[in-house]
Amino acid sequence: MRQSWGANIFRDFLAGITDMIGGRSEAYESKLSDARETAIQEMQEIAQRQGADAVVGIDIDYQVLGSSNGMLMVTATGTAVKLK
Repeated sequence: MRQSWGANIFRDFLAGITDMIGGRSEAYESKLSDARETAIQEMQEIAQRQGADAVVGIDIDYQVLGSSNGMLMVTATGTAVKLK
């Protein structure tokens, strides 16, 4: 089971500027956190629709996409299980 969510290209650009001058981009980190939570929540909803009681072995991946690295995708992968 896999669920993905992408961040906005403009946020990626602004975060890149922050990285060049040093420091951390709080806005970008907040969007990453939101994306991670959204991907996990959507994965849980899919598992529930399939009759699962839980999702185990969750893995979160971050991938840069596009020819100019203009999008960041957050992917949540896990195994839907039915408890006895």
